[in-house]
Amino acid sequence: MQSPLICGIQQIGVGNNDVYGTFKWYHQNLGMDVKIFDEEAMAEMMLPYTGGEPRGRHAILALNMQGGGGLEIWQYTTRTPEAAKFEVQLGDLGIFIMKFKCKDVAATYQSMKAKGVELVGDVHTTPDGNQHFYYKDLHGNYGEIVGSDNWFRKNDCPTGGVYGCTIGVTDIEKARTVYSDILGYDKVVFDETGSFKDFEAISGGQHEFRRVLLTHSKERVGAFSQLLGKSHIELVQVKDRAPRKIFENRFWGDLGYIHLCFDINGMDDLRKLCESKGRPFTADSSDSFDMGEAAGHFSYIEDPDGTLIEFVETHKVPILKKLNWYMDLRKRDPKKSLPTWMVRALGFNRVKV
Repeated sequence: MQSPLICGIQQIGVGNNDVYGTFKWYHQNLGMDVKIFDEEAMAEMMLPYTGGEPRGRHAILALNMQGGGGLEIWQYTTRTPEAAKFEVQLGDLGIFIMKFKCKDVAATYQSMKAKGVELVGDVHTTPDGNQHFYYKDLHGNYGEIVGSDNWFRKNDCPTGGVYGCTIGVTDIEKARTVYSDILGYDKVVFDETGSFKDFEAISGGQHEFRRVLLTHSKERVGAFSQLLGKSHIELVQVKDRAPRKIFENRFWGDLGYIHLCFDINGMDDLRKLCESKGRPFTADSSDSFDMGEAAGHFSYIEDPDGTLIEFVETHKVPILKKLNWYMDLRKRDPKKSLPTWMVRALGFNRVKV
Protein backbone atom coordinates (compact mmCIF):
# COMPACT_ATOMS: atom_id res chain seq x y z
CA MET A 1 0.00 0.00 0.00
CA GLN A 2 1.33 3.41 -0.97
CA SER A 3 0.82 6.39 1.32
CA PRO A 4 -1.99 8.71 0.19
CA LEU A 5 -1.31 12.45 0.04
CA ILE A 6 -3.11 14.72 2.49
CA CYS A 7 -2.62 18.03 0.69
CA GLY A 8 -4.28 20.34 3.24
CA ILE A 9 -7.62 21.46 4.60
CA GLN A 10 -9.78 22.11 1.56
CA GLN A 11 -12.73 23.50 3.52
CA ILE A 12 -14.90 23.33 6.60
CA GLY A 13 -18.62 22.97 5.97
CA VAL A 14 -21.03 25.28 7.76
CA GLY A 15 -24.72 24.40 7.71
CA ASN A 16 -26.93 27.49 7.64
CA ASN A 17 -30.37 28.77 6.66
CA ASP A 18 -29.26 31.67 4.42
CA VAL A 19 -26.55 30.69 1.96
CA TYR A 20 -26.12 34.12 0.36
CA GLY A 21 -26.38 36.00 3.65
CA THR A 22 -23.74 33.71 5.13
CA PHE A 23 -21.45 34.17 2.12
CA LYS A 24 -21.85 37.94 2.40
CA TRP A 25 -20.92 37.90 6.11
CA TYR A 26 -17.76 35.85 5.57
CA HIS A 27 -16.91 37.90 2.48
CA GLN A 28 -17.14 41.21 4.33
CA ASN A 29 -15.65 40.19 7.67
CA LEU A 30 -13.08 37.49 6.82
CA GLY A 31 -12.20 38.08 3.17
CA MET A 32 -13.72 34.84 1.84
CA ASP A 33 -14.50 36.46 -1.50
CA VAL A 34 -13.54 33.93 -4.22
CA LYS A 35 -16.29 31.54 -5.32
CA ILE A 36 -15.06 28.19 -6.58
CA PHE A 37 -18.61 26.94 -7.09
CA ASP A 38 -22.17 28.10 -6.38
CA GLU A 39 -24.61 25.30 -7.10
CA GLU A 40 -27.97 23.78 -6.21
CA ALA A 41 -28.39 20.00 -6.47
CA MET A 42 -29.55 16.88 -4.66
CA ALA A 43 -27.35 15.37 -1.94
CA GLU A 44 -27.82 11.74 -2.93
CA MET A 45 -24.73 10.00 -1.55
CA MET A 46 -24.96 10.94 2.13
CA LEU A 47 -28.01 8.86 3.00
CA PRO A 48 -26.62 7.58 6.34
CA TYR A 49 -26.52 11.22 7.46
CA THR A 50 -29.62 12.67 5.76
CA GLY A 51 -32.36 10.46 7.16
CA GLY A 52 -32.02 7.77 4.49
CA GLU A 53 -33.23 9.90 1.58
CA PRO A 54 -31.75 12.41 -0.87
CA ARG A 55 -32.07 16.07 0.13
CA GLY A 56 -31.94 19.23 -1.92
CA ARG A 57 -29.13 21.59 -1.06
CA HIS A 58 -27.43 24.80 -2.16
CA ALA A 59 -23.67 25.11 -1.58
CA ILE A 60 -21.02 27.78 -2.15
CA LEU A 61 -17.30 27.09 -1.80
CA ALA A 62 -15.46 30.31 -0.89
CA LEU A 63 -11.72 31.00 -0.58
CA ASN A 64 -9.44 33.78 0.62
CA MET A 65 -6.55 34.15 -1.84
CA GLN A 66 -4.04 35.04 0.87
CA GLY A 67 -4.00 31.35 1.68
CA GLY A 68 -5.67 28.84 3.97
CA GLY A 69 -8.57 26.46 3.59
CA GLY A 70 -11.97 27.34 2.21
CA LEU A 71 -15.49 27.48 3.55
CA GLU A 72 -18.33 25.36 2.18
CA ILE A 73 -21.51 27.30 2.91
CA TRP A 74 -24.21 24.61 2.86
CA GLN A 75 -28.01 25.02 3.06
CA TYR A 76 -30.88 22.56 2.74
CA THR A 77 -33.45 23.58 0.15
CA THR A 78 -36.02 20.79 0.69
CA ARG A 79 -36.21 20.90 4.51
CA THR A 80 -35.70 23.44 7.25
CA PRO A 81 -32.28 22.97 8.86
CA GLU A 82 -32.44 22.32 12.59
CA ALA A 83 -30.48 23.84 15.44
CA ALA A 84 -29.27 21.83 18.43
CA LYS A 85 -31.98 21.29 21.05
CA PHE A 86 -29.53 22.21 23.83
CA GLU A 87 -26.88 24.84 24.44
CA VAL A 88 -23.73 23.53 22.77
CA GLN A 89 -20.68 23.98 24.97
CA LEU A 90 -16.94 23.77 24.59
CA GLY A 91 -15.98 20.11 24.91
CA ASP A 92 -19.15 18.80 23.27
CA LEU A 93 -18.36 16.29 20.59
CA GLY A 94 -17.73 17.66 17.13
CA ILE A 95 -16.35 20.78 15.49
CA PHE A 96 -16.98 23.67 17.90
CA ILE A 97 -14.65 26.43 16.70
CA MET A 98 -13.31 27.26 13.23
CA LYS A 99 -9.85 28.86 13.13
CA PHE A 100 -8.81 31.64 10.71
CA LYS A 101 -5.31 33.01 10.43
CA CYS A 102 -4.34 36.68 10.51
CA LYS A 103 -1.22 38.87 10.21
CA ASP A 104 -1.72 41.02 13.32
CA VAL A 105 -4.05 39.78 16.05
CA ALA A 106 -4.52 43.09 17.89
CA ALA A 107 -5.18 45.02 14.67
CA THR A 108 -7.61 42.36 13.43
CA TYR A 109 -9.46 42.49 16.77
CA GLN A 110 -9.98 46.23 16.36
CA SER A 111 -10.94 45.86 12.69
CA MET A 112 -13.60 43.25 13.42
CA LYS A 113 -14.86 45.26 16.39
CA ALA A 114 -15.28 48.31 14.13
CA LYS A 115 -17.29 46.18 11.70
CA GLY A 116 -19.69 45.18 14.46
CA VAL A 117 -18.65 41.53 14.69
CA GLU A 118 -19.64 39.92 18.00
CA LEU A 119 -16.30 39.41 19.77
CA VAL A 120 -16.08 36.90 22.61
CA GLY A 121 -13.72 38.07 25.33
CA ASP A 122 -10.44 39.85 24.76
CA VAL A 123 -7.17 39.04 23.04
CA HIS A 124 -5.45 36.22 24.94
CA THR A 125 -2.35 34.07 24.61
CA THR A 126 -2.45 30.35 23.92
CA PRO A 127 -0.29 27.94 25.97
CA ASP A 128 2.38 28.11 23.23
CA GLY A 129 2.52 31.92 23.41
CA ASN A 130 0.51 32.81 20.30
CA GLN A 131 -2.03 35.63 20.45
CA HIS A 132 -5.63 34.86 19.50
CA PHE A 133 -9.25 35.79 20.15
CA TYR A 134 -12.73 34.39 19.58
CA TYR A 135 -15.83 35.74 17.83
CA LYS A 136 -19.31 34.58 16.80
CA ASP A 137 -20.58 34.62 13.23
CA LEU A 138 -24.07 35.75 12.19
CA HIS A 139 -25.53 32.37 13.20
CA GLY A 140 -23.79 32.18 16.58
CA ASN A 141 -21.03 29.78 15.52
CA TYR A 142 -17.75 30.30 17.35
CA GLY A 143 -14.66 31.26 15.38
CA GLU A 144 -11.07 31.97 16.38
CA ILE A 145 -8.53 34.37 14.92
CA VAL A 146 -4.94 33.15 15.28
CA GLY A 147 -1.67 34.86 14.41
CA SER A 148 0.26 33.25 11.56
CA ASP A 149 3.30 33.81 9.35
CA ASN A 150 2.16 31.25 6.74
CA TRP A 151 0.83 33.06 3.64
CA PHE A 152 0.37 32.35 -0.05
CA ARG A 153 -0.04 35.94 -1.17
CA LYS A 154 -0.66 38.99 1.02
CA ASN A 155 -3.19 41.73 0.31
CA ASP A 156 -4.92 44.38 2.39
CA CYS A 157 -7.32 41.99 4.14
CA PRO A 158 -6.19 41.37 7.76
CA THR A 159 -7.29 37.73 7.72
CA GLY A 160 -6.55 34.71 5.59
CA GLY A 161 -8.46 31.49 5.14
CA VAL A 162 -9.29 28.55 7.38
CA TYR A 163 -6.35 27.61 9.63
CA GLY A 164 -7.93 24.61 11.33
CA CYS A 165 -10.54 23.97 14.01
CA THR A 166 -11.20 22.96 17.60
CA ILE A 167 -12.89 19.59 18.03
CA GLY A 168 -14.49 18.13 21.15
CA VAL A 169 -13.53 14.50 21.85
CA THR A 170 -14.05 11.98 24.66
CA ASP A 171 -10.52 10.56 24.55
CA ILE A 172 -7.64 12.47 22.98
CA GLU A 173 -5.44 9.40 22.54
CA LYS A 174 -8.16 7.54 20.63
CA ALA A 175 -8.90 10.64 18.56
CA ARG A 176 -5.26 10.85 17.49
CA THR A 177 -5.64 7.54 15.62
CA VAL A 178 -7.54 9.70 13.11
CA TYR A 179 -5.98 13.15 13.42
CA SER A 180 -2.35 12.04 13.75
CA ASP A 181 -2.19 8.56 12.18
CA ILE A 182 -4.44 9.23 9.17
CA LEU A 183 -4.43 13.02 8.71
CA GLY A 184 -0.77 13.55 9.55
CA TYR A 185 -1.10 15.94 12.52
CA ASP A 186 1.79 14.24 14.26
CA LYS A 187 3.45 17.21 15.98
CA VAL A 188 2.23 18.31 19.42
CA VAL A 189 2.44 22.10 19.80
CA PHE A 190 1.12 21.98 23.37
CA ASP A 191 -0.64 19.52 25.67
CA GLU A 192 -2.11 21.16 28.77
CA THR A 193 -4.72 20.21 31.37
CA GLY A 194 -6.55 22.64 33.65
CA SER A 195 -8.77 25.70 33.50
CA PHE A 196 -7.87 28.28 30.87
CA LYS A 197 -8.31 32.05 30.92
CA ASP A 198 -8.84 32.26 27.15
CA PHE A 199 -11.74 29.76 27.35
CA GLU A 200 -13.68 31.56 30.08
CA ALA A 201 -15.89 33.73 27.84
CA ILE A 202 -16.92 30.76 25.66
CA SER A 203 -20.04 28.75 26.41
CA GLY A 204 -18.97 25.96 28.80
CA GLY A 205 -15.41 27.28 28.90
CA GLN A 206 -15.23 27.46 32.70
CA HIS A 207 -14.74 23.71 33.09
CA GLU A 208 -11.52 21.73 33.36
CA PHE A 209 -10.09 20.57 30.04
CA ARG A 210 -7.25 18.73 28.47
CA ARG A 211 -6.40 20.59 25.27
CA VAL A 212 -3.87 19.43 22.69
CA LEU A 213 -2.86 21.53 19.70
CA LEU A 214 -1.55 19.47 16.78
CA THR A 215 0.13 20.42 13.53
CA HIS A 216 1.93 18.46 10.81
CA SER A 217 5.71 18.04 10.88
CA LYS A 218 5.84 17.42 7.13
CA GLU A 219 5.12 20.16 4.63
CA ARG A 220 1.97 19.43 2.66
CA VAL A 221 2.38 18.68 -1.06
CA GLY A 222 -0.08 18.58 -3.96
CA ALA A 223 -1.62 20.84 -6.59
CA PHE A 224 -3.07 23.42 -4.17
CA SER A 225 -0.84 22.78 -1.17
CA GLN A 226 0.82 26.23 -1.37
CA LEU A 227 -2.57 27.92 -1.22
CA LEU A 228 -4.06 25.68 1.48
CA GLY A 229 -0.92 25.99 3.58
CA LYS A 230 -0.18 24.92 7.12
CA SER A 231 -2.99 24.10 9.56
CA HIS A 232 -3.75 23.11 13.14
CA ILE A 233 -6.21 20.82 14.88
CA GLU A 234 -7.00 21.50 18.55
CA LEU A 235 -8.50 18.55 20.42
CA VAL A 236 -10.44 19.44 23.58
CA GLN A 237 -11.54 16.92 26.20
CA VAL A 238 -13.72 18.23 29.03
CA LYS A 239 -12.77 16.55 32.30
CA ASP A 240 -15.56 17.41 34.75
CA ARG A 241 -18.82 16.93 32.84
CA ALA A 242 -20.29 14.48 30.35
CA PRO A 243 -20.15 15.94 26.81
CA ARG A 244 -22.97 15.61 24.26
CA LYS A 245 -22.75 15.16 20.51
CA ILE A 246 -23.21 18.52 18.80
CA PHE A 247 -25.24 16.85 16.03
CA GLU A 248 -27.21 14.60 18.40
CA ASN A 249 -30.54 13.63 16.70
CA ARG A 250 -29.83 15.94 13.77
CA PHE A 251 -28.74 15.56 10.14
CA TRP A 252 -25.46 16.41 8.46
CA GLY A 253 -26.18 19.78 6.86
CA ASP A 254 -28.16 21.10 9.81
CA LEU A 255 -26.99 24.27 11.56
CA GLY A 256 -23.36 24.37 12.65
CA TYR A 257 -20.01 23.03 11.47
CA ILE A 258 -20.93 19.89 9.54
CA HIS A 259 -17.56 18.44 8.45
CA LEU A 260 -13.82 18.97 8.12
CA CYS A 261 -12.69 18.37 4.52
CA PHE A 262 -9.22 17.55 3.20
CA ASP A 263 -7.85 17.83 -0.31
CA ILE A 264 -6.19 14.47 -1.00
CA ASN A 265 -4.64 12.35 -3.71
CA GLY A 266 -4.75 8.55 -3.80
CA MET A 267 -8.29 7.67 -2.72
CA ASP A 268 -7.79 3.90 -3.01
CA ASP A 269 -4.69 4.01 -0.81
CA LEU A 270 -6.50 6.26 1.64
CA ARG A 271 -9.37 3.77 1.84
CA LYS A 272 -6.92 1.03 2.82
CA LEU A 273 -5.21 3.25 5.39
CA CYS A 274 -8.52 4.21 7.00
CA GLU A 275 -9.63 0.58 7.14
CA SER A 276 -6.33 -0.42 8.77
CA LYS A 277 -6.98 2.18 11.50
CA GLY A 278 -10.54 0.96 12.09
CA ARG A 279 -12.11 3.96 10.31
CA PRO A 280 -13.69 2.63 7.08
CA PHE A 281 -15.39 4.94 4.61
CA THR A 282 -19.01 5.56 5.61
CA ALA A 283 -19.88 7.41 2.39
CA ASP A 284 -18.16 7.16 -0.97
CA SER A 285 -19.01 8.71 -4.33
CA SER A 286 -17.10 5.74 -5.91
CA ASP A 287 -16.15 7.74 -8.99
CA SER A 288 -16.33 11.34 -10.11
CA PHE A 289 -19.09 13.53 -8.67
CA ASP A 290 -20.00 16.71 -10.54
CA MET A 291 -20.55 20.00 -8.72
CA GLY A 292 -21.26 21.84 -11.97
CA GLU A 293 -18.13 24.00 -11.83
CA ALA A 294 -15.93 21.41 -10.12
CA ALA A 295 -15.68 17.62 -10.02
CA GLY A 296 -13.89 14.92 -8.08
CA HIS A 297 -14.18 11.83 -5.89
CA PHE A 298 -15.29 12.25 -2.29
CA SER A 299 -15.55 10.00 0.75
CA TYR A 300 -16.21 10.33 4.48
CA ILE A 301 -15.04 8.71 7.68
CA GLU A 302 -16.03 9.33 11.29
CA ASP A 303 -13.62 10.01 14.13
CA PRO A 304 -14.16 7.90 17.30
CA ASP A 305 -16.89 10.32 18.46
CA GLY A 306 -18.72 10.55 15.13
CA THR A 307 -17.28 13.82 13.82
CA LEU A 308 -17.36 13.71 10.02
CA ILE A 309 -14.10 13.98 8.08
CA GLU A 310 -14.44 14.40 4.31
CA PHE A 311 -11.81 13.62 1.68
CA VAL A 312 -11.95 15.11 -1.82
CA GLU A 313 -9.73 14.02 -4.66
CA THR A 314 -10.23 16.89 -7.08
CA HIS A 315 -10.51 16.03 -10.77
CA LYS A 316 -11.67 19.30 -12.29
CA VAL A 317 -11.46 22.82 -10.90
CA PRO A 318 -12.34 26.19 -12.49
CA ILE A 319 -9.22 28.33 -12.84
CA LEU A 320 -10.91 31.14 -14.77
CA LYS A 321 -14.63 30.60 -15.29
CA LYS A 322 -15.10 33.69 -17.46
CA LEU A 323 -12.86 32.13 -20.11
CA ASN A 324 -14.16 28.60 -19.52
CA TRP A 325 -10.71 27.57 -18.30
CA TYR A 326 -10.82 24.41 -16.20
CA MET A 327 -7.91 22.28 -15.01
CA ASP A 328 -8.01 18.46 -15.13
CA LEU A 329 -5.77 17.49 -12.22
CA ARG A 330 -5.77 13.77 -13.07
CA LYS A 331 -3.18 14.45 -15.77
CA ARG A 332 -0.59 15.94 -13.38
CA ASP A 333 2.06 14.66 -10.98
CA PRO A 334 0.04 14.50 -7.72
CA LYS A 335 2.97 15.68 -5.61
CA LYS A 336 3.70 18.73 -7.71
CA SER A 337 2.21 22.12 -6.83
CA LEU A 338 0.47 24.06 -9.55
CA PRO A 339 2.48 27.05 -10.79
CA THR A 340 1.95 30.06 -8.54
CA TRP A 341 0.61 32.18 -11.39
CA MET A 342 -2.03 29.57 -12.14
CA VAL A 343 -3.22 29.34 -8.54
CA ARG A 344 -3.35 33.13 -8.37
CA ALA A 345 -5.65 33.06 -11.40
CA LEU A 346 -8.34 31.68 -9.09
CA GLY A 347 -8.51 35.24 -7.79
CA PHE A 348 -10.26 36.26 -11.01
CA ASN A 349 -13.27 34.38 -9.58
CA ARG A 350 -13.50 37.02 -6.83
CA VAL A 351 -16.99 38.47 -6.45
CA LYS A 352 -18.40 41.64 -4.92
CA VAL A 353 -21.33 41.75 -2.51
